[in-house]
Amino acid sequence: MNDQLSDIEYDILNAIYFVEPFQNILDECKTPEKIVADVLKHLIAKKYVTPMQFDEQKQEYIRTYFYDSDDMHAYHYLATKEGLMIHNSR
Repeated sequence: MNDQLSDIEYDILNAIYFVEPFQNILDECKTPEKIVADVLKHLIAKKYVTPMQFDEQKQEYIRTYFYDSDDMHAYHYLATKEGLMIHNSR
């Protein structure tokens, strides 16, 4: 993999080893919301991050393949195996 992570990409992946809400990512990264949202969308497109939603019946977070990119606060996020591998290769 010759893909290099920017500092903010690294910080976001570092914040989501476990399922985390958008607000926790903002708090952890200490970066303006719009920048975090844009970078997170980019990481989702690269399949380094997956959006998650809480399933009331199962009482757990499940991967969602469709998310509203205009409402990043409505979801939780988790680094994928690929995301963790690129994060740990730095």
